[in-house]
Amino acid sequence: MNEFLLALSLGITDEEVPSDYKTILNDLLRLKVLKKVKNIYQLDSRYRIGKIDIAFNGTGYVETINNQQLKDLLVEAHDVNGAMKGDIVVVKRLHVKGGRAKARVIHIIQRAHASSIIYTKIQSNRVVGINIKTSLVHQITASQKSLKQLPEGTVLKVNNETGNIEEVLGVLSEPSVDEKISMALFEKVEHFSQEAELEASSHGNYVDKSFYPQRVDLTHLPFCTIDPVDAKDFDDAIYFDEAQSTLYVAIADVSEYLFDMGPTDKEAKKRGFSIYFPHKSIPMLPRTLSENICSLKPNEDRLAFTFKIKLDPSSLEPVSEELMDSVIHSKRRYTYDEIDTFLENDFSKATDIDKEVLKYLLPLNNFMKRVREKRLKDSFEFRSSEIRMRVDEDQNLLQTYVENQTDSHSLIEDCMLLANKAASKRLKYGIFRTHGDPSFEKIEKLLNDLALVGISVKFSPNIPMLIKQIQIRAEQIGIRDEVDKLIIKSQQKALYEPENKGHFGLGFDSYTHFTSPIRRYSDLTLHRLLKADLQNNPKRKEFLLKNIDSLCESISKLERESDKVAWDYMDRKFARWAHEHIGEDFCAIVTDVSKTPVAKLEDTIMGARIFLLDEDVELFERVSIKIVESNIATTKIYARVTKRLS
Repeated sequence: MNEFLLALSLGITDEEVPSDYKTILNDLLRLKVLKKVKNIYQLDSRYRIGKIDIAFNGTGYVETINNQQLKDLLVEAHDVNGAMKGDIVVVKRLHVKGGRAKARVIHIIQRAHASSIIYTKIQSNRVVGINIKTSLVHQITASQKSLKQLPEGTVLKVNNETGNIEEVLGVLSEPSVDEKISMALFEKVEHFSQEAELEASSHGNYVDKSFYPQRVDLTHLPFCTIDPVDAKDFDDAIYFDEAQSTLYVAIADVSEYLFDMGPTDKEAKKRGFSIYFPHKSIPMLPRTLSENICSLKPNEDRLAFTFKIKLDPSSLEPVSEELMDSVIHSKRRYTYDEIDTFLENDFSKATDIDKEVLKYLLPLNNFMKRVREKRLKDSFEFRSSEIRMRVDEDQNLLQTYVENQTDSHSLIEDCMLLANKAASKRLKYGIFRTHGDPSFEKIEKLLNDLALVGISVKFSPNIPMLIKQIQIRAEQIGIRDEVDKLIIKSQQKALYEPENKGHFGLGFDSYTHFTSPIRRYSDLTLHRLLKADLQNNPKRKEFLLKNIDSLCESISKLERESDKVAWDYMDRKFARWAHEHIGEDFCAIVTDVSKTPVAKLEDTIMGARIFLLDEDVELFERVSIKIVESNIATTKIYARVTKRLS
């Protein structure tokens, strides 16, 4: 969208307008915001396009897309015309004598959200709606009589255009409402349409390989899958031929079961990604696909899209990378913990099937360690430790724990990296996973922050080497994990883009995502493009690439949203827990001192973000804090420092 609007502001021809945006173009022509001059659409000089932010008092500020010198046009509350925070709007500049440049909203191009999530609250004997995200009073098109019949704190989904109540989600005091709030805030849905479910179930639940004589039969190879203990969909399996130094990476062939623009494909495209909560997942595909016919379940024939990668034992580089439609038969489904036990030379629980798999898995692990060591000479890695959460059947927070990167994780990661790199080499234009170099300003801020904690490193234009030097110093003073998080924060976000721009974080000239089509629409799109190449079908490829720019932009946005849904849910659990522990002391570490100081809990409960009411704290300082307030609606937790621990 941003690229289209920027192009529109500079001038664009009919041929350059993506089909997805024709309606927007026609709306702007009707409003006379655009004019056509010699076959080029141009923005009238009186208008600007941008994203609006709304202050607590209702005043708007528009950051314009088309003119960087006119940032933050002020829009008085009476000129906002129903626009909400994050909406992309057209504004008409107002003539004012002196002072700040002002404008009036005349059209909303795209709502940031079609609906808002509010909860009811009584103010001056009236029931009002309070927006959960902004804490602003929100208009509800409903009578006071009907609203007063609802319990105070009722959570409602309200249409942003009409103010009508679309759904009653629950009551704020109920822990089970958190999941619904997190989903609704980002306009996610759990259940699939009847049409999608029917289409998904039509594929049955087993594969008869005799129906696929054109596929390469790999069912004789002892593939295995390695996943988290609670995984229900298995989209990657591996096998290693040690004698030939050849790695097979088999990926669920989802593209075989999703028809272009069919009901299942449309919903998968809209979702973009699976969402993972502590107690359940919200899949991108109906479970009859994601957990059944597509999933590489053990002891079942399954269709796969497989890379056969022959590696040079000396250089550790790929000698050949063959891609094939195949049928595989996974011998065993392993958890990471089970594989870690084997990698620690504990074979006490190994079965005959395990021994068959371990004949290649142990040599593969040794091979991949060498591959990883070589890769990290030209790149860097971060300490990967994620906070996981367990909840009870009522969705009350029970426990948090750290999930660390183990040898089994590294083994699978390096196998998948090889497959993803191999896939990217087959693309000239399509869907790449890109990650740009960090900006000079971000690196400068990082170095300034690090200087505050005693890490002084001289700037070098060789950023990977600079980061390694920082990590060495951080390791020496015992704050490697914290510094790694700070380094990650200084980097750009990884994106999906149609053109290859390399991947800074991994140190790869070319990279894409091939290995998770069950849970990422990006990978499914890539599979379709690669199959069009394999089948030498240029018309099919042309069709797939028609709106690839807008698709990449949409997928990147959906990826961020799916992450935010999961994070928001965790924040809500933390806020409920903190509400029950007001007045109690806990250990924490200060993680941000840029504005309002922020600390992360490091106690029996870990990972909760705490806003400190003290300003004289230092970055990475360990402190004891007393929780003084917790807002369940906004998820904000406030505390005061009671003791400095280091």
